[in-house]
Amino acid sequence: MGMYDVHEVVEALSKLSYKDALAYWIEGEKEEAEFYRELARRARDLGLGEELVKTFEKLAEDSLNHAAELEARFRETYGNAPRSDLPPLEVLPVLDEFERADQLEEVLKAAMESELIAHESYKLLAERVDDERLRELYSKLADVERGHYEMLLERYRELVKEKA
Repeated sequence: MGMYDVHEVVEALSKLSYKDALAYWIEGEKEEAEFYRELARRARDLGLGEELVKTFEKLAEDSLNHAAELEARFRETYGNAPRSDLPPLEVLPVLDEFERADQLEEVLKAAMESELIAHESYKLLAERVDDERLRELYSKLADVERGHYEMLLERYRELVKEKA
């Protein structure tokens, strides 16, 4: 895996308060939106088909919606904007590799891995925290990331089928 150790991340996150966990998640969702928006742009530039572009755009939109929803909840509860000092879980070095159409398979794999890591981490966190609201938050998150993974997996399977 190499990018980061799920257990280290979970260790750090499990020490966070609800407020800090929420701030962390909001940041992460914004980063994820940026990431998928950039993937959509490159997929379009490389002429990789509307289906794929739409998938990336949908993932970007999902992430932005989550961020907005959570930020509203955060401001309501704490009266200020969220700030997080922990490095986000989701940011990937894969963008550097996405310059050519034939790199799409690698990019999809890396994005899927990232979503799985996030899914696993949130699932572990849900099991470890005592705070009921946090448990709900992390369970919901785990499901969201799982859904993202499934979407990417579908595109990946289509891609591999086309090649065969």
